[in-house]
Amino acid sequence: MSLAAEAFVSQIAAAEPWPENATLYQPLKDDQILLSDCASSLAVQTYLRMCNLPIQVSFRANAEYMSPSGKVPFIHVGNQVVSELGPIVQFTKAKGHSLSDGLDDVQRAEMKAYMELVNNMLLTAELYIQWCDESTVAEITKPRYSSPYSWPLNHILTFQKQWEVQRKMKAIGWAGKSLAQVYEDVSQCCQALSQRLGTQPYFFSKQPTELDALVFGHLFTILTTQLTSDELSDRIKNYGNLLSFCKRIEQTYFQEQDRGDRAASSSPRSSKGPL
Repeated sequence: MSLAAEAFVSQIAAAEPWPENATLYQPLKDDQILLSDCASSLAVQTYLRMCNLPIQVSFRANAEYMSPSGKVPFIHVGNQVVSELGPIVQFTKAKGHSLSDGLDDVQRAEMKAYMELVNNMLLTAELYIQWCDESTVAEITKPRYSSPYSWPLNHILTFQKQWEVQRKMKAIGWAGKSLAQVYEDVSQCCQALSQRLGTQPYFFSKQPTELDALVFGHLFTILTTQLTSDELSDRIKNYGNLLSFCKRIEQTYFQEQDRGDRAASSSPRSSKGPL
């Protein structure tokens, strides 16, 4: 298909309404998914909930290999498959759903800068701890990542993934860092986020943006994931406004929204089922 034809098909797809059976794919929740993938998946799910777009979550052992980018999560909407938060934000924007349209150019640039900070610091720290800290690799990462596969594929895929992440760490200058330095980077990132948030409900005043979804996905996952040490979550707990932020989003977009969906689905006048 030519580039012009692909652009035309994309425009047609963008004009189609959001379907009720849109699906988000991620690794198995209880046995397989790792901290970084769980955080990224939660960020996307939170973003879609903030946009009030229904999404069904499907857990697949081979989700990483189903993804067009090789990364999770990814969504299947109509005949379109889109992976990772950034492209998903652009995809929903093309369909007329955006959280950041109310920002001016300066605010939009600032939002993108903070999103880069989260990806460069929090996401990278998660990957480092998962694949470069020996105790975490032995006790958590290898058993979980390899769990869906039989021998020798489980060892081959785990070795391949660890090599890939460690090569990335070398490329960005993280390979020589100690675990203490990584924790300090996380603290600096949290301090910057805490200062930007201040006493506001969201990072840009009263309405959430994709930055709020991204930060919540990572902070909430770190706070609720058991690792070999509590040091990572303890760094976040030093910032009360970030803890309140996580609690507020959880209550607003998960607890209250889920209760509303269950109530709507039980009404005889509503045909909408639960997410």
